[in-house]
Amino acid sequence: MALKLYLIVSGAIFLLVGIFHLFRLLYAWPIAVGPYLVPLALSYVGCPVSTAYCLWAAWLLRATRTRGLVAA
Repeated sequence: MALKLYLIVSGAIFLLVGIFHLFRLLYAWPIAVGPYLVPLALSYVGCPVSTAYCLWAAWLLRATRTRGLVAA
């Protein structure tokens, strides 16, 4: 049960982060951390990486359901 919940929550978080990176790329939203601006190129890396983590979590969730794996 805990493994499935973890995969659902982490997959949803990574999906939201990926969507945020995509919107940041589409609308060129600026992000400032203190006096520094975060480069837009960071979202070119962040979008596919966070989306890949989301897909990985979904794949693992499906694998636990089809194989009947249960966390101890």
